[in-house]
Amino acid sequence: MIRRNLLKLPLAAAALSLAAGMAVAQDAEKKVIGVSIPSATHGFMGGLNWHAQDTIKRLNATYPNLEFVLTTAGEAAKQVSDIEDMLATRNIDGLVVLPFESEPLTDPVKQVKAAGKFVTVVDRGLAEEGIEDLYVAGDNTAFGRVAGEYFRDNLKPGAKIVVLRGIPTTLDNERVDAFQAALAGSDKEILDMQHGNWNRDDAFKVMQDYLAKYPEIDAVWAADDDMAIGVLEAIAQAGRQDQMIVVGGAGMKDIVKRIMDKDPQLPVNVTYPPALISSALEMTALHFVSSAPMAGRYIIASQLITPENAEQFYFPDSPF
Repeated sequence: MIRRNLLKLPLAAAALSLAAGMAVAQDAEKKVIGVSIPSATHGFMGGLNWHAQDTIKRLNATYPNLEFVLTTAGEAAKQVSDIEDMLATRNIDGLVVLPFESEPLTDPVKQVKAAGKFVTVVDRGLAEEGIEDLYVAGDNTAFGRVAGEYFRDNLKPGAKIVVLRGIPTTLDNERVDAFQAALAGSDKEILDMQHGNWNRDDAFKVMQDYLAKYPEIDAVWAADDDMAIGVLEAIAQAGRQDQMIVVGGAGMKDIVKRIMDKDPQLPVNVTYPPALISSALEMTALHFVSSAPMAGRYIIASQLITPENAEQFYFPDSPF
């Protein structure tokens, strides 16, 4: 059900469909691909880590001449160190990186590119455009716009909204800008916007502050399902479940199940699949084993999950 919008990648879809069947010569030159992603500190990243490991295992079996070096980091400084080590001691030929934060990772990734390596950036963009060869992400503009349009079209006149932002990154900016643009000119009011850092505990604390500060809240845009869980806990503790709805994002199975069951507190959600790391790894591998052009941007569309279509997005065996 995921619609893919390909820019500057006219052969990518065909190449992906042929990837599994491509024969790789056993004596082909060995290529090393570094993979640097955040640790599984919350549900979305847990799912992303699972998909990364599963995809690397499959690609190792399919392409014996490819070697993957996977590192995870719980903070930007650790990720910077990991990437510097890959370049200095592992002599990587390519790098797939999902930046923990945009600004601190920009120069280290730029150094990898300057060394002549193939660079794929995933999800959270860098602070400087044009460094990477390939960018793979969900549609962050649509992610914010779809949620904003739902609030604009479905909340009561004069409704009051609070927003929980993610970690300061380019993608968070894109989401929030699009959300605000969708509400521009409407009679809906954004009371406050604070960073919940895509973290349940942080979101819980931010929502507690909102509940203490604002006696009237009609809707919460949590912009991430892990934050939505923290928000729901804070609302429940305050006994205000009947006063506001919560819209998260990314399609966590527990949230989707509640939408399927028509929970009035969780009317909708917006997709942003953690399996996007698999697309990034597959396409980076193809750069080294085929002649298919891999430069450009690969954007996975965001869709609104409703009670009517939620079953299509419910995967009970998923880690997220």
